[in-house]
Amino acid sequence: MAWIITKYLLTAGMVVFISEVAKRSDRLGGFIQALPLMTLLTLVWLYIENQSEEKIANHAYYTFWYVIPTLPMFLLFPYLLPKLGFWITMSACVVVTVICYGLFAIVMKCFGIQLL
Repeated sequence: MAWIITKYLLTAGMVVFISEVAKRSDRLGGFIQALPLMTLLTLVWLYIENQSEEKIANHAYYTFWYVIPTLPMFLLFPYLLPKLGFWITMSACVVVTVICYGLFAIVMKCFGIQLL
C-alpha cells in the first residue's frame, strides 16, 4: 500500500510542479510538459514492479503511436480558446482527438500496425 501511495504522490507531484512552472513561464512550462516525463516515469514504475522487458518495450512502442494523433489538439486549442472559451474548447479538443485516434488507427492498420 505504501508503494501505491508513493507512486501517486510522485506522479501527482510532477503534474503540480509543471503547472506551477507554467504559471510563471509559458515557454518553460510548455517545454517541461512536452518532455515525456510521465512516459519515463511509467516505464520506471513498470521496471521497478518487475514487468517483463516485452511489456515495457510495448508500452513505449504504443505510446509513440498514440502521441501522433494528439498533435492536432495542440494547434486547435490555442485557436479555439479565444473564440469559444475554455470548457467548449476543451470539449472540442477531446472530440477531435478521439476522431483523430480512430482515423489514425484505421490508417495504421493498412500498414500492419494494430492500435485498437
